[in-house]
Amino acid sequence: MNDNTAGAGAADDTAPPVPEEIAEAARLAPDHWLGMVDPAWPGEGEPPDWAVVGRWRSGQDGEIEEWSPNEEYRPSPQALGWPAPTDPVDEAVQLAATGYGPGEAVSRTLAVAEVAVLLAPGGGPLSATSPDGAAVVPVFTSPTYLHAAGRFGYELAPVHEVVDRIPEGHVLYLNPSGPVGMAVETDALRQAVEAAARSAAEAGTEEVAGEASASPAAGGADLPTRPATAMPAGARTGPEAAVAPGTGD
Repeated sequence: MNDNTAGAGAADDTAPPVPEEIAEAARLAPDHWLGMVDPAWPGEGEPPDWAVVGRWRSGQDGEIEEWSPNEEYRPSPQALGWPAPTDPVDEAVQLAATGYGPGEAVSRTLAVAEVAVLLAPGGGPLSATSPDGAAVVPVFTSPTYLHAAGRFGYELAPVHEVVDRIPEGHVLYLNPSGPVGMAVETDALRQAVEAAARSAAEAGTEEVAGEASASPAAGGADLPTRPATAMPAGARTGPEAAVAPGTGD
């Protein structure tokens, strides 16, 4: 081992614990580099560079000697320790925010969901400001994130109705009290709603996109149904958005 690699040995405090399967592979393949893949990678084909956490090097005796981190690695929601998704929309948001899923899956899944919309005085959607200064309408796809935002008046509505009530210059802000919040551009969402309606029509059903949210697979299906009420006195917790590493720009 030369001077350039001595600092990356197994004694390095920054090295993760050696997984059992890596230790076993090292014993079977001395003097090799062994890649460590993010647990979210499905294991189909060669993993891309961004799904590889780093590499372990086995010595001549089959013992781990060195760790080399991968600077291109993108941690998955599971690797970041985020809670399991509460619904299909939350899953799409978590995967898109970390680069493990397509961004269009968020609007496509949201288009057939039901969400809780916080209400402003007068009954319209509440207008707020996201951490990056954008004008947003906070919405929630699960009771977990809705209640974490505090005790506010809200109403349940299918997204195909909500999209027509978004104030000019605003976008929907999904689950700002969850592990990661995401703004969804209105034009992209409207296109997804229209595509969902066409798909329903082509399937020979009379359902509109919002009516599909009654399915257990749709986001928001378990949200509590109740009328908006005045907020009781007491402590309140406002929404707090968590930004995924590398997605804040």
